[in-house]
Amino acid sequence: MGNQEFSEIATRIIADKRGLRRDQVYVVWLVKVLQNNKALLATTESDGMYYEITYDGDKEQFYVDDYKKEKNEAIDVSW
Repeated sequence: MGNQEFSEIATRIIADKRGLRRDQVYVVWLVKVLQNNKALLATTESDGMYYEITYDGDKEQFYVDDYKKEKNEAIDVSW
């Protein structure tokens, strides 16, 4: 499956799952390796959620993982 088709399907999956319009869901990151696709998606909602969608090209199945951002901290590594 090509990136454009996968991106459209992934966006539709999250929009339907959350009861949102498709223009309220956006792809943050996308990759295709061999016959598999993976994307990280977020929504315009301010709930801290993001979603990982994987397409297994061998099994022709989609998998969705839901994540919630707990915190964001800066780490100084200039010892």
